[in-house]
Amino acid sequence: MRVIVPQAEAVDPSVVGGKAAALAELARHGFNPPAFFVISDAAFRAGKAGPIAASGLREALAAALEALGPGPYAVRSSGRAEDGAEHSHAGQFDTVLNVAGSKVLQAAKQVWQSGFADTVATYRAVKSGGEAEAPAIIVQRMIAATAAGVAFSADPVSGQRNRVVVSAVEGLGDALVAGEVDGEDWTVDPSGAAKSGQVSPRVLTADQAQQIAMLARRAEEAFGAPQDIEWAFDAEGLHILQARPITTELRPEPLPDQALTIFDNSNIVESYPGMVSPLTYSFALHVYARVYRAFVRLLGVSDKTVAANAAIFDNLLGRVDGRVYYNLVNWYRALALLPGFSLNRDYMETMMGVSEPMPREITEAIGPAPATGARKVLEYGKLVAVAGGLIWQAVRLPRTRRNFYARLNGVLERDFDIEAANATELAAEYRHIESTLLDRWDAPLVNDFLCMIAFGASRNLLQRWLGERGALLHNDVMIGQGDIVSAEPAQRIAHMARLVREAGIADQLGAECRVETLAPYPEIAAEIRSYLEKFGDRCTEELKLESIPLRDDPSSLLMAVAASAARPEGPRHAGSDPDWRALFPGNPLKRQLAKWIVGWAKARVRDRENLRFERTRIFGHARRVFLGIGREFAARGLLAQPRDVFHLTTSEVLGAVEGFSLSPDLRAIVAQRQGEDAAAARRPDPPERIEIRGPAIAPVWAEAEGAEEDPERVKTGTGCSAGQVTAKARVIRDPRTEALQPGDILVARHTDPGWIAVFSNASAIVVERGSLLSHSAIVARELGIPCVVGLKGATQWIKDGETLSVDGASGKVERCDGEE
Repeated sequence: MRVIVPQAEAVDPSVVGGKAAALAELARHGFNPPAFFVISDAAFRAGKAGPIAASGLREALAAALEALGPGPYAVRSSGRAEDGAEHSHAGQFDTVLNVAGSKVLQAAKQVWQSGFADTVATYRAVKSGGEAEAPAIIVQRMIAATAAGVAFSADPVSGQRNRVVVSAVEGLGDALVAGEVDGEDWTVDPSGAAKSGQVSPRVLTADQAQQIAMLARRAEEAFGAPQDIEWAFDAEGLHILQARPITTELRPEPLPDQALTIFDNSNIVESYPGMVSPLTYSFALHVYARVYRAFVRLLGVSDKTVAANAAIFDNLLGRVDGRVYYNLVNWYRALALLPGFSLNRDYMETMMGVSEPMPREITEAIGPAPATGARKVLEYGKLVAVAGGLIWQAVRLPRTRRNFYARLNGVLERDFDIEAANATELAAEYRHIESTLLDRWDAPLVNDFLCMIAFGASRNLLQRWLGERGALLHNDVMIGQGDIVSAEPAQRIAHMARLVREAGIADQLGAECRVETLAPYPEIAAEIRSYLEKFGDRCTEELKLESIPLRDDPSSLLMAVAASAARPEGPRHAGSDPDWRALFPGNPLKRQLAKWIVGWAKARVRDRENLRFERTRIFGHARRVFLGIGREFAARGLLAQPRDVFHLTTSEVLGAVEGFSLSPDLRAIVAQRQGEDAAAARRPDPPERIEIRGPAIAPVWAEAEGAEEDPERVKTGTGCSAGQVTAKARVIRDPRTEALQPGDILVARHTDPGWIAVFSNASAIVVERGSLLSHSAIVARELGIPCVVGLKGATQWIKDGETLSVDGASGKVERCDGEE
């Protein structure tokens, strides 16, 4: 038998041992470990004074070292059973590092002799049995390591196969492997995000930890099993020094699951921005399930089909790292149930209102194929039936609306004292809201759908007949409605501001922000009380149950009044009916048709906003009911404080009252959720769209890398309130904690009715989200403020404090700083 085996021929573990065979296999897979050769176990025999070298070993060793290149060298063991799939023998044999060429033979004897040590005998007796035997010896070029360590392509402690565990030390890794020092620990999750166990890691960077993780995963792929590798960085980069199977028991490998879930918040973020409590999320999930069941029934889907697809409607939303998203695949499945889907898939997709199209993988797998022949005729017949149903709903809409208001007022205006109600009575009140309103959401649903159709049809008609002038006319008519409830807060704030200005207390009110400041001014105090009586449920992010409404904290209203009083009163939009005769001279048919469809669309827009305000009232009542239950739970010691109820789901709250709860320890549930949400709130928002394969559990989102600066100077959104302003931009993300100075241009990702205090100081408004029918557009026109919506990425593109020029008619926004 040969006493020296070159690297290229080190393939048989029975000759060169498991470690050497693994290194040779790594080299064949392109991993490029440090060059080596093997001294076989037959190169020595036992003597009384120690190992005796076989004849010719010295000469063969000298030739092998010359071929290997200059030292120093690492002299390591490679036993037949070492680094095997069952037993690693890790640390049982000797390793000698930084060996000079003249000392290699002596080091090889030491390693060979270690095969007969008492520790090896004990290990074999416990783990594998069998007689002690000498290992083969690897002689390998040393790496001048700046950092070294070990990595596991699966977590050997938890048994998880989808994350890499890395341990690192400065310099050589022998002390770490021997257990003499603690390493710097890193974990790398399936997405590639690296996290250190130390607050201030010094050995590795996140990028280096990711490189090591990729190396470990490549080794696992090459050997077909999770691997424990040794690695080192030197001046040339990353090297693999060793690879062996992980011998601890791991969790079973999951079966392949390529089911695709797509979460997208490009449309829903305006309603539910940022962190959303478990109570709000579960409440919204319930509302969406009920409302959209009714929606598809309205459009002709049978009760049987709706019942068969219950899982779709029950899972229209997802909560990713504390933020609410649409589950787009389920939305697409719901649309695929509608009559006419096979005639125009593309139009149906636009109804979802998302910024990116659905992948073909989904669109080709869901719903019927495009209709042809007789089936196409049948589909058109279904559409005719749906159209007939919609016409009937349009005819009945005034009655439907009256009945809805009657039910709503019956709930909100009846004599029910939340402060005096016990938990059982409060739970019954919520069930009454659920059955009377949430499960019978007919008027808002019908009106919203008819509004979408009427708004689009009237706009297209005016553009076709009058060109660009028709689009501008449409904006004026639709947005500048004095009887629309969304405009009333701005009008009433302006009126109160005039009273405050005349009383000369604008500065005092702005500084104190207390209702008591108005005590000497009964007329102003009465106006504030009247405002709160009607709009007390309004607040920033008003659809979140955890938000604090104006009735509980009116300071933002007082700030808005004070800010409006401190600035000159600007022009307000005066809505007026167009001169239809002048627009269509000599064409009475077009004139009457345009006047009718625009008037009907205007009424639907008005009713849409007014009904959405009633939704705010309903949500406000539900908020007070849940806070009442929280009060009762806190009184009984089930919660630490009433507002902890927002960290529970609706089922957990009601189950604790009605008897179907799973756990009596509500405090423990709240504590866990508070910890999770606090951690999620510190992280940046996850991306707008997330795609997940298999179980739809979204990962915790890592810190995003800084986005590159966008060099463009001019961008265009949707102009919806005419006027031109050049002023300082102020990027506001949370109006509860950030202020706008009078005359600044407000730049925001989204807005809602609770932003009225910020609007009052703005000279212009630029918003990433929104449309001609959004609150931003409606309120801006009432205040006479130029407004541009739908400018995607505005809060990243525009720098806080830079000078901005806004044209609210054309939608053009220009960054002015840095211009020559």
